[in-house]
Amino acid sequence: MRKACRYRLYPSKSQTTLLEQTLEICRWVYNDTLALRKNAWEQEQHSLSLYETNKILTQWKKQRSDLNRVHSQVLQNVQVRVDLAFKSFFRRVKAGETPGYPRFKGKGRYDSITYKQSGFKLDGDRLHLSKIGDVRVVLHRPVEGTIKTLTIRRSSTGKWYACFSVEYDPPPLPQKESVVGIDVGLESFATLSNGEKIENPRFFRTDEKDLARAQRKLSKAEKGTPERKKARKIVAHVHERIANRRLNFAHQTSR
Repeated sequence: MRKACRYRLYPSKSQTTLLEQTLEICRWVYNDTLALRKNAWEQEQHSLSLYETNKILTQWKKQRSDLNRVHSQVLQNVQVRVDLAFKSFFRRVKAGETPGYPRFKGKGRYDSITYKQSGFKLDGDRLHLSKIGDVRVVLHRPVEGTIKTLTIRRSSTGKWYACFSVEYDPPPLPQKESVVGIDVGLESFATLSNGEKIENPRFFRTDEKDLARAQRKLSKAEKGTPERKKARKIVAHVHERIANRRLNFAHQTSR
């Protein structure tokens, strides 16, 4: 069985710079791989495979020295993402849907990198990342099972997280004789078959005024100014707070 575990990272200033640069390099690889596949089809009606783009990536690394500053498997995973985007697009077309064509990533719109099998090592409260260094990680709970992949993600508020995909054998749950049915609704969060109701906390309503105030400041700020950048981050913080409260409530209630 596989599960995901997320932990907060605290990179130093120099490590943050390296992580930001890595994301930008990966964004370039994503966009150029997407353009390559798009042009190959439009000009030659040839659909490039993942294997072919991987071979082209090797040529790019000879032409652009900055690509060598990123772990090889991280760059390969970028092209895997492009391949998955196209597979999803064609699958939905075949099903008769009207999906949007895979899109290019604008500046700041590429926010995660994935290490597959190698390039990282967890040692106590330090996470070694190839080409980045030893980053401090807060393990609020132990990592259970065998680590398979690692994704480093940057949130909209600039926080960094390590997301491990692990393979493990879950312990059997204790047997219970009692049974209860659950009906998830809109008026209340859930109604149980024994008549008990779990009220909906409505976190959005709680922070609605704060969000509206932050959005007004954002709309008034001039585009391209430091004030707008700061206002955008405040809006992202409010959204993040609402999302975190919802997630925490869902986990605690289900637990």
